[in-house]
Amino acid sequence: MLVFAMVAHEYAHAITALRQGDDTAYMLGRVTLNPIPHIDPWMSVLLPALLWFSTGGAFTFGGAKPVPVNPRKFRNYRRGDLIVSSAGVLTNLGLAMVLALLFVVLGGAATFAPTWTGVLETAQRMLLWGIWLNLVLCFFNLIPIPPLDGSHLFYHVLPPKAGLWYRGLARLGYLPLMALLIFFRPAMDVLMTPAYKGLGLILGLIAPYEAGSSIEAFLS
Repeated sequence: MLVFAMVAHEYAHAITALRQGDDTAYMLGRVTLNPIPHIDPWMSVLLPALLWFSTGGAFTFGGAKPVPVNPRKFRNYRRGDLIVSSAGVLTNLGLAMVLALLFVVLGGAATFAPTWTGVLETAQRMLLWGIWLNLVLCFFNLIPIPPLDGSHLFYHVLPPKAGLWYRGLARLGYLPLMALLIFFRPAMDVLMTPAYKGLGLILGLIAPYEAGSSIEAFLS
């Protein structure tokens, strides 16, 4: 579920960039749902594993290989930047909704095929993880800190001088984001409140269609 959510996020950036006139990602083979071109050995494998084992499972962080975008190729810079930057988060939000609908469908199937309840319960637990991970990716990437997607969206509401300084923070790479994750966890919890609230809302809507105890098992 996590790999699919991450790959769909990056694919959305790549395909919308191509449609806005930038073929950079296309030329590098990134307009694909094949996960291999989107996996970065450091960010997708080594860093998450290193953080996970060094903290005893208390903390980890990683990501897919960012899709390269050249905004100068957009037919309309502002419009293109807004569309491409929002494509990933909107895709994850949409996937969360689709997975919630599939949860309901499986719950209905369990009513008509009770002998399959165990299998359908397991499938629903997978869907619940998919819903949660897509919500996390959606709202995490909306945090207005470079190089996350939210920083591109926030940039366009700033005055020109402030926007130029703000874009300059991208030179620091992931350092500001890592500082937020490590040293300002309460602030991080506040920023991720929409993901928690969204999960609670979705669970409330789909709970009547639960097969077995899939939601209880997921929450535990």
